[in-house]
Amino acid sequence: MTLSEPPTPDAGLLTPSDVRALAARLDVRPTKALGQNFVVDGGTIRRIVRVAEVSAEDRVLEVGPGLGSLTLGLLATGAHVVAVEIDDRLAAALPGTVAAAAPDAAARLQVVHADAMTIAADDATIGAPTTLVANLPYNVAVPVLLHALVTLPSLRSALVMVQAEVADRLAAPPGSRTYGVPSAKAAWYAHAARAGSVGRSVFWPIPNVDSALVRLVRREPPSTSATREATFAVVDAAFAQRRKTLRAALTGWAGSAERAEAALRAAGVDPSLRGERLDITQFAAIAEQGDVRA
Repeated sequence: MTLSEPPTPDAGLLTPSDVRALAARLDVRPTKALGQNFVVDGGTIRRIVRVAEVSAEDRVLEVGPGLGSLTLGLLATGAHVVAVEIDDRLAAALPGTVAAAAPDAAARLQVVHADAMTIAADDATIGAPTTLVANLPYNVAVPVLLHALVTLPSLRSALVMVQAEVADRLAAPPGSRTYGVPSAKAAWYAHAARAGSVGRSVFWPIPNVDSALVRLVRREPPSTSATREATFAVVDAAFAQRRKTLRAALTGWAGSAERAEAALRAAGVDPSLRGERLDITQFAAIAEQGDVRA
């Protein structure tokens, strides 16, 4: 397949043979280092777009578009898509792939060749996206998602496909076995919920882990005088030694066990609890007591 030869359409999407042919022509060999597992199933693409509730009014941020399978699905809604791709060859090839497969949609695609961790709210090339939809590499999924949420206040929602274990952690409520740092930090920005499982066979190459969808809907952060940074410092300290009580786990943060206990009691939190029992509002209440430290 060449860029001047349109891929065989699946309602405007790339087929499995299209993906393999395009990868071969670009000499792209999916690597574990970059977490490259390309979606080759049209039904899964349509499902992601549907669950994300993308419409023609949206400006979609897609991180890691790869060969363009999901990009084409997003463009099919009439939305504008800003695709951020770190790989040189993939970033260069994506406009041509879209022009060949969906020429009427090409003008609504903007490709940004960059590391997603460098995205900034004042970056004119990114604009003000309303939703994030992405198949995120397993090794950077949480940092990329949290970075987008903090730097792009225009984002109202996100739908990300991640490793199933990561999905469980992002969506876990306080008190659950999988609740931890990703759960608490994501809750500062949004309500997160699992939006379904994804089979391994829809990817090429087939990964050795299961995947899942997580949908996040933006909400206001906790009403607190503590900053996000101060609150996250408490979260990090509480889960650095998650089997310890908060009195013990926050000793380093507070300066001593006695000061940790004083801060916890002032925040209305039982010092004998573990971090996994607290929601983000309670972590913020503890952070407000930061002046107990030396």
